[in-house]
Amino acid sequence: MNTLAPEWLWFVFVIFVLLALFVDFVVLKKQGAHEVSVPEAIRWSVVWVALSLAFNGLLWWAFMQDQGVAVANTKALEFLTGYLIEKSLAVDNIFVFLLIFSYFAVPPAYQKRVLMIGIILAMVLRTVMILIGGWLIAEFHWILYVFGAFLLFTGIKMWWAADQESDLEDNPALKLLRRVMHVSANFDGEKFFTIQNGVKIATPLLLVVALVGFTDVIFAVDSIPAIYAVTSDPFIVLTSNIFAILGLRAMYFLLAAMASKFHLLSYGLAVILVFIGTKMLIVDFYKIPVLVSLGVVVGILAITMIWSVKTAPKVLSER
Repeated sequence: MNTLAPEWLWFVFVIFVLLALFVDFVVLKKQGAHEVSVPEAIRWSVVWVALSLAFNGLLWWAFMQDQGVAVANTKALEFLTGYLIEKSLAVDNIFVFLLIFSYFAVPPAYQKRVLMIGIILAMVLRTVMILIGGWLIAEFHWILYVFGAFLLFTGIKMWWAADQESDLEDNPALKLLRRVMHVSANFDGEKFFTIQNGVKIATPLLLVVALVGFTDVIFAVDSIPAIYAVTSDPFIVLTSNIFAILGLRAMYFLLAAMASKFHLLSYGLAVILVFIGTKMLIVDFYKIPVLVSLGVVVGILAITMIWSVKTAPKVLSER
């Protein structure tokens, strides 16, 4: 797992993430339980994207100083492509989060805290999985073919399942959680535990947090191999992944308000996974340039979003 990133850039990245989380927690505590409005979600989304681009600029400068302009351009493009891939695949996470919140009827005012804890869990779990994935690729090159075939299969499966309604009641993780813990029938504010008949039991909010964590692990199995198709540099993989996750909470509230407008987005994500899987399978025969990969991902997302806006959802068209 070799990287050309200087040590000081690792340090800056860690400090930045810790500061960002601290500020986010301070703001969260100051605001208390409240429903996030669309304008607020837009403002925070813009802030996180701007910070990600600023870090990419710093990354370019750092590589330019040590390795030259050519390497710096390549690394900056790899970060941008990886960031965009992770952001686009996070959309599928968000729709599942929306399903979980709807199923448990989580009040909008409580959703913010659940997402914040989910982001912390995602960052820790993905960091471990990224390091393991990088080690596997470094030690066993053939694992790229396994990742590629898996992404190809996942993309095809996602395409066929795009129009199907998800049923959370059949979720094995939910069934397992209900077997191992007693859960109260009602929420108790933002608490994860409550006292019922003198016994301390979990609230539905704890169940929701656990499901959100399980969901992110499942989606990470898709997204992490996808970014390794762009670069094998663990620093680029980790930083682009973490920056994409940091803006997930604001992105959730933004997309939750516009979910019906992007009803075809799952098809676009499926095509992206098929493209990335194919790229990994042919890596030893032809290496698709990073700029081409970036163009393909941007193009697919743009076409899918425009098509979604211009085409009414089936549910609406039948009314």
